Amino acid sequence: MNPTRPPARHATHRRGTGVNESGKGESGTGTPARNRRLGSVTEAQLIQRFKNGDHRVARSLYDMHVDRVFRICYRFAGEYDLAQDFTQETFVRAFTKIHTFRGEAAFGTWISTVATSVSLNGLRKVKRLRTRETELDDQLRGASPASRLEPDVRADLHRAIDNLPDGYRAVFILHDLEGYTHAEIGQMLGIQTGTSKSQLFRARARLREQLAVHAGEWAS
Repeated sequence: MNPTRPPARHATHRRGTGVNESGKGESGTGTPARNRRLGSVTEAQLIQRFKNGDHRVARSLYDMHVDRVFRICYRFAGEYDLAQDFTQETFVRAFTKIHTFRGEAAFGTWISTVATSVSLNGLRKVKRLRTRETELDDQLRGASPASRLEPDVRADLHRAIDNLPDGYRAVFILHDLEGYTHAEIGQMLGIQTGTSKSQLFRARARLREQLAVHAGEWAS
């Protein structure tokens, strides 16, 4: 197996699945790599074998973490196909840089950090491209944003989250949707715990403001 190319699309990632729709993700802490087991082999042993050049274990590492990574990427992307692209890029980057993983935190936390970085950077590129495409399309068609149908509350919520500044959006997704603690988020994003708490407070305030029109439907 090429260590820089992750295995093919995971079988459980079908359209409409793989994402916790309850609004609260699973706990982000995970089990440390040194303790997790796949059969008689620990995750830490698999990681070390990969570092030593045994790239056959990439599939096992992929299968152990692809659901978590896809869920995070989907939270950011909001689209199945784009989340798939971000998921694949996450594993490409993680397998390429796995020598930098020292085991101080759980491997799941480390690869979640990679997924967050990939998603944020990918969205910046996608938004620039889509902005240019929309401007050109509106010029050609003479379309007016006011002529579009009013979206439902779920679409408004996704749009409101997308419109948050990158730092606010990352903290909101990782804390409120994925269940990471502020300490973990601080480690993942390279910020102070207090900064994470402050950004979450401001993110929630902005969302409440933008979703005020749905006050009867949205529980703050």
